[in-house]
Amino acid sequence: MDLELRHLKIVRAVADAGSLTRAATVLGLAQPALSAQLKRVERALGGTLFVRGREGVRATALGELVLERARVLLPAVCELQEEAQRFARQGAQGYRLGGTHGPLLGGLVDRLADEEPGVPVTTYTSWSEREVAGSVAEGRLDFALVGVCGESAPPEPGRLAWMEVARDPVHVMLAEEHPLALERAPRDEVELAELAAEAWTDVPGDGCFGDCFAAACVRAGFTPACVYETDTASCVHLVQVGRAVGLCRATFPATPGVVTRPLAGTPLVWRHVLGWHPAARVAARAVEVLGHARAAHAEALGRAAGGGLGPEGGSGSGFRSGSGFRGVAVGRAVACGVVRAVRCVGLPGAAPLRGRCPRAPAPQTPAGLGGPAGLGGPAGLSGLGGSVGLRERGSAPIRGGAGTGRVGQPLGVAGG
Repeated sequence: MDLELRHLKIVRAVADAGSLTRAATVLGLAQPALSAQLKRVERALGGTLFVRGREGVRATALGELVLERARVLLPAVCELQEEAQRFARQGAQGYRLGGTHGPLLGGLVDRLADEEPGVPVTTYTSWSEREVAGSVAEGRLDFALVGVCGESAPPEPGRLAWMEVARDPVHVMLAEEHPLALERAPRDEVELAELAAEAWTDVPGDGCFGDCFAAACVRAGFTPACVYETDTASCVHLVQVGRAVGLCRATFPATPGVVTRPLAGTPLVWRHVLGWHPAARVAARAVEVLGHARAAHAEALGRAAGGGLGPEGGSGSGFRSGSGFRGVAVGRAVACGVVRAVRCVGLPGAAPLRGRCPRAPAPQTPAGLGGPAGLGGPAGLSGLGGSVGLRERGSAPIRGGAGTGRVGQPLGVAGG
């Protein structure tokens, strides 16, 4: 019998588990089947690899020799497979970008398209920073533009190279009629303790932000009564109608019915980071892409402070439905559900539009504030085409449909 990689995996699994029973469970095999395979491997190698005792199995001298080589060969073969798959997936020149909700991905697409006209740029968005980073590590994406809480490490730290784009203090979103919004000037800070009686709303995520938020609340002397985890558009709506207050980054775009205020003492910080695989063909362009991402952040920060996308900045600049529509506003894309300054137009053969796009959300709920053209939906718009799912943290669904929140998942911050 020729020795195969699967045989070395069996030897390693038995040694790591310390017993045939536990190794069989790890490998998904019945114990008799594993014992039979191990005997065939031992016959092929010419000797006993393990001795059995009361406390499990112990490697013989021959077993130690085989294990030493297996622990070198198996990772090397795995790395070879990943590198080959990455090379095969890279294909033609271009940029394959992945990110989470926020305006930076759209801004990066815009800058790359300006810098290198004709070079294809594709995007992928997800709630999960780990999913995006994993796709970069496996060669399905070139760059990950995601966020992490405070000083926590980005995903896949051993496989990807990461550089910081920027860091933002976390702000609070309030309804424009909220007493704290009326009492404070735009740059005045709000103490976290002043919000102790509020319900909260935020987007899901898979980092430590939820734990850090809970710890910050405890330090401020309270525990949040409830937290609604849902999509970005629903977060904004809950704030607009006064059902909750939300957390957002400094890059959150000016939005009708919502004001943002910095939290006193900066109890929470969000870092934007760019990641890539050091062995990928795009690694040589990482510094250049990092510069574009930093410029996109500076532009988003300016829009958030100035209240618009146009050169005049203020409320007269027109585009105020959120930098989720960045690509539409600058002519990079078209989308379904665009409201306000981005005009909806009829398509040949389609029913005439009466007032606004028939799939657009109600005007008080700007759709898709969380991504390059929003999140979810047929054209990447959040909260369209069905009821928006909403959960109170730790409870049953309040109402079902697309985008139902995940109970018990760590939180993210909206808008950036």
